[in-house]
Amino acid sequence: MGKRVWSCCLGVSTAVLYGSLSLFVSILHNVFLLYYVDTFVSVYKIDKVSFWVGETVFLIWNSLNDPLFGWLSDRTFLSSHQSGSQISSPEVVLKRLQSLSRNGPLFALSFLAFWVAWAHPGLQFLICLCLYDGFLTLVDLNHNALLADLAVSANDRTRLNFHTSLFSALGSLSVFLSYSFWDKEDFMSFRLFCVVLAALSMIGFAVISRLLRRRFQNEVRSHKNEEELLKELSVGHAPHASTEKPVTLGEYLKQLSCHRNFLWFVSMNLVQVFHCHFNNNFFPLFLEHLLSDRISASTGSFLLGISYIAPHLNNLYFLTLCRRVGVYEVIRWLFILKLGLSIAMLLAGADQLYLLCLFIASNRVFTEGTCKLLNLVITDLVDEDFVRNRRQHAASALLFGMVALVTKPGQTFAPLIGTWLLCVYTGYDIFQRDPIKDSVAAVAVSGAESPVPLRQGCFYLLVFVPITCALLQLLVWSRFTLHGRRLQSIKALRQDAQHGHLIDVKAI
Repeated sequence: MGKRVWSCCLGVSTAVLYGSLSLFVSILHNVFLLYYVDTFVSVYKIDKVSFWVGETVFLIWNSLNDPLFGWLSDRTFLSSHQSGSQISSPEVVLKRLQSLSRNGPLFALSFLAFWVAWAHPGLQFLICLCLYDGFLTLVDLNHNALLADLAVSANDRTRLNFHTSLFSALGSLSVFLSYSFWDKEDFMSFRLFCVVLAALSMIGFAVISRLLRRRFQNEVRSHKNEEELLKELSVGHAPHASTEKPVTLGEYLKQLSCHRNFLWFVSMNLVQVFHCHFNNNFFPLFLEHLLSDRISASTGSFLLGISYIAPHLNNLYFLTLCRRVGVYEVIRWLFILKLGLSIAMLLAGADQLYLLCLFIASNRVFTEGTCKLLNLVITDLVDEDFVRNRRQHAASALLFGMVALVTKPGQTFAPLIGTWLLCVYTGYDIFQRDPIKDSVAAVAVSGAESPVPLRQGCFYLLVFVPITCALLQLLVWSRFTLHGRRLQSIKALRQDAQHGHLIDVKAI
């Protein structure tokens, strides 16, 4: 029976196996995002100073670990000439899968460390955040890099991304299940729920990575047999003996600084990351002050839940559009749609209840959907970097890490700028919550020339932030040239350069 199940698993396509890895990340990460702050504040009673120290250290570590792990992973691929034997694509994929098989279970264990008090709350908060984010980064970098390494054609990559979105949507269901177990007074049931999730994630990483490794180990053996046969027959070109040193980190950064499409992309993506996290941070605030007195609690809970799962489902449709018109055009029209919906909401006003509910939900859904398409653009930048700098192999993980380094400050800017605008405009300080003061937020700024009610201030923040972001992104995105014929020529050049060493992913 066990052999029959294993043989059935071996017949599953590469795309499905690749996509299923995102399931074992999302079932844990969505629960982490929703509950880790509340757990330490309400259950473990962490003090304010320890909380902010932990968050500050976490923000620094969160920004630096992406390029650090990317460099450690891909530094051997940066030299433009070979100094020894050719590294084949299956060997690179196998290296990334070995990293996932090690770090995936460790990521699940680091998730468990949040839900049991084992040290002083401040120390535990700091250690747990850094450990969890470190293993999450290692998993994400290698999983994203596989998107560029497994396939070159746009159609194959959209299929891989399609399955990733599908399994991520399934993983979001853990958020709905978690409401049944979350209880601050009786924490044991929630702990057991997290143990079950972590066990599923560990088993999933172990099984799927083993299936994928077995598949590509055969590719590596086949490649080595071909090399040995060519040596015996003295067929083909002898490897170049190059005295050129490998590319240093400084030289790599200089190459990136001359990569204009990379610079335009990270500028646009910085605004996108800011907008995504602005929506995440202020979604509950908008529900509370714009809709709480006009909709039921169950409706608010439904809007919150659907905002988590809908972006993944919506992305399935966007990916089919990407196959027809290209990723560049889909992203451009999403920016135009964001601008159009925001202007329409501004003209309609804050009193249109159903339109307001639809806009609050759709604003987050379309913004998150755009974020999930950007990995496809990064893989195209990996191709262009490979061709421009004549690399021996694409430095996929490193480029993903460098994108994260430049764009992750948007996570910090979102709450800072949002709370500052709200405070300046309405006098409402989100960090000094008081029910009496909240109810008379407009009176608190009675000394101002034109006091603005808190509800009106939230509405203007809701519509003007996406309008500003959309205008900036449309301006920057118009300068991005890696699409159409240029993209096709870049992909053709990469396929020619790796001819004979490219992975055949017909199973996709």
